[in-house]
Amino acid sequence: MKADLIERYAANLHGVLSCFDRILITGTLPGACYAAGMTSFLNAHGIRIFDYAGFAEPLRERIRVRAQEVCAAAGIEIEHVNKSHIRKEDLVARVLQARGDAPGLVHVISAMEACPSYKPWHDKSSGKTYLRPETGKCLHYYFYFIDDELGLCYLRVPTWAPFGLQFYCNGHGAVARALKREGIGFVQADNAFLRIADVDRAQAIADALSPDMLHERLDRYAQWLCPVLDVFGQTYHWSLRQAEYSTDLMFRSQQTLVPLYDLLSRQAVLAAHAGKVAGFLGNHQRRELLQTPPQGGTQEWPKHLRTRGVEENHLQPDRPARDHAGLQPTLPGVFVQSG
Repeated sequence: MKADLIERYAANLHGVLSCFDRILITGTLPGACYAAGMTSFLNAHGIRIFDYAGFAEPLRERIRVRAQEVCAAAGIEIEHVNKSHIRKEDLVARVLQARGDAPGLVHVISAMEACPSYKPWHDKSSGKTYLRPETGKCLHYYFYFIDDELGLCYLRVPTWAPFGLQFYCNGHGAVARALKREGIGFVQADNAFLRIADVDRAQAIADALSPDMLHERLDRYAQWLCPVLDVFGQTYHWSLRQAEYSTDLMFRSQQTLVPLYDLLSRQAVLAAHAGKVAGFLGNHQRRELLQTPPQGGTQEWPKHLRTRGVEENHLQPDRPARDHAGLQPTLPGVFVQSG
């Protein structure tokens, strides 16, 4: 379908860019990320199983102290979030608006969230004492920073063992950083490229995203922000949790794209699970999203639903766009993205 769209609308396209989008990577300590492994670690180091909490508490304090140190060095304060409806991305966006996009630590957010944990257990039938897996809650730190190659990232660090990490970056952000370094002009609105002066070079940059570069940065940030590696004598094992790959079609004319977008949106809602599509758009499932209109009503989709979809994909003329290196879009932001 993507190739058909590109071929059919080639004359109406400013350019096409395929690149990674949202990337989530998890980090685990191989010998401590499962209950039997942590049990073996404690036994090997002469630590009683029922002293597990006493073993973990000093490591929690290490992470808290490190968070305070890096914030003090950057001149920022930790912001605690205790309500689930508050979006961390919105808090960071406000900081970025005032701070700019220079590399370095941007913001640190703390929150009490669920985490895997272990519970000491003595099995009377076997006479064995060991750790059992359970789910608990602990304080997590979200360290948001701008990497000089990857752009805006975060590392989520729990304050309780087994210290599983989560790292986020975005392929669009990495491409944008590289374009700025090379002096290639582009216009960006949120996560969308509306115009790129050299699309071929942008594609080459996107294709060159290196796993080795990612791995080096992951190890560095883990060592910096989660200072427990010396205790376990291991480095983190990194695994992809989520990787989105998108194709950006940059249209020259909004008039060309609007009816096409409406058609694609209808097909996506009919082909995919309506609840998931509604959730992606920030809405609860509505009757209008179902395949058959209620009460045998009109086939015309409600205006508010069409408008919502348009706004989310940067089709509105008043949508603010960031212009880098003086490159102006010939028309207001016109963009469609397929994953």
